[in-house]
Amino acid sequence: MTDNSTPPARPAASVFHEGFCAPQARTFILVSAILASALSYIDGAVVAIAMPAIRSSVDANLTQAQWVHNAYMLTLASLILVGGAMSDRFGLARMFGLGIAGFVVASMFCALAPTAEWLIAARGLQGVGAAIMVPGSLAVIARAYPREERGRAIGIWAASSAVTTALGPIIGSLALTIGGVEMWRWIFAINLPLGAITLWLLWRSIDTDRRSIETPIDLPGAGLAVLAFFCFAWGLTSAEHAPLPQSIAWIGTGAVALAAFLWIEAVRAHPMMPLSLFRSPVFSAANLYSFLFYSGLSIVFFFLPMALVSGWGLREIEASLAFAPIPVLMSVLSSRVGKLADRYGPAPFMLAGGAVSAIGYAIMALVVPDQRFFDGILPAMCVIALGMALLIAPLSTAIMTAVDETHAGLASGINNAVSRVAGLLSVAASGGVIASAYSRAGGTVSYGAISDAASHAAATSAGLAVAAWMAAVLCALSAMIALFLLLRD
Repeated sequence: MTDNSTPPARPAASVFHEGFCAPQARTFILVSAILASALSYIDGAVVAIAMPAIRSSVDANLTQAQWVHNAYMLTLASLILVGGAMSDRFGLARMFGLGIAGFVVASMFCALAPTAEWLIAARGLQGVGAAIMVPGSLAVIARAYPREERGRAIGIWAASSAVTTALGPIIGSLALTIGGVEMWRWIFAINLPLGAITLWLLWRSIDTDRRSIETPIDLPGAGLAVLAFFCFAWGLTSAEHAPLPQSIAWIGTGAVALAAFLWIEAVRAHPMMPLSLFRSPVFSAANLYSFLFYSGLSIVFFFLPMALVSGWGLREIEASLAFAPIPVLMSVLSSRVGKLADRYGPAPFMLAGGAVSAIGYAIMALVVPDQRFFDGILPAMCVIALGMALLIAPLSTAIMTAVDETHAGLASGINNAVSRVAGLLSVAASGGVIASAYSRAGGTVSYGAISDAASHAAATSAGLAVAAWMAAVLCALSAMIALFLLLRD
């Protein structure tokens, strides 16, 4: 929920161009970028809270619920680096607008989904649109504003993103609480008027949308990335109920496709992910840190709302309060921690943030069996939010300073992709483990399903406790990576 605010994946797309728009039109460009970010933030924050309602509406099992998440993350993670190159090749505003339009059309398919399979396919299309839209939202600001005005514009964009992150779950959960199960469809449908306003503001403001015909598109790399991560996700998600040889075959195919992807990236003149950047030990370690931290974050953020709503019987508006500490502490502390990281280096704060987050998840695991929200889950989420506030800005600093300045945008884009791959694979891999914990604890339905069965709440809590312990271990491992960076300095 925070990694959408990273810089664009390709530095060329972020160079100021005086003819891009008139000075008086820059405000409209800024508003369009803010609204585009809001589209992805609202959907990303609300879908997890709406998952019990979605499952009830389209009769989805836990595996299908995972794929509602996975399909979006798969296409977004695999194609986000290509999105930057496409903006260079075909025009930044043109591709940004296409990404918005694609996201909105896919959102309407989501809203109309009669079955789980339909919704999963629509979420995959939504991820394709987001892969172009997400990096473009910040890139158009950099293209429209000269250096001396850019910082203030980006600050407004970042502050608006924080507000959207805070209000999105609250507004969405309030709608679900008042409107009932089918209200989740309107959460997707609201993207239509938001997207239309965004496109109108964008197109009325653009004067010249330059493009570079020399910019190559790494289609083989993108195709292999999609294939690799699809096979991994499918094999991991189906491991609980599929024959073991079948799961191994899927995962093995993913490994072969990943090896082919790395080979393609090593030999292509213009790869979407230059492997030379990973020669920097700091860059490699920081990306491993991101993978571990966002894996833990994604597991809990996916399975927690289902437990609160379908297992404990909380209303959606109450469940959304669990996420409120994050934007609050991020907005209060991130800039200050970022300045301290510039002075003392990012590693100490990454170490502290990973350790504090691990403690927060451990607290959550310990209090979950008592099914206490306001004096259990909410304090644990405050600790987790504090850990995030300590590490997010220093992590960005570590990524950006680990490579040459000319590659800073690309390095940030790679880190963005890594965090999303972490979300894809961690949710895919953890579903079977959590479902098994639910069954062992006496669950008779399915984790995350709405049920009045006597053992359902306790079994759901057992599954959530396992998810929290997994997140605690992953965050502790990320802290160890930060300790390596600290000792290396």
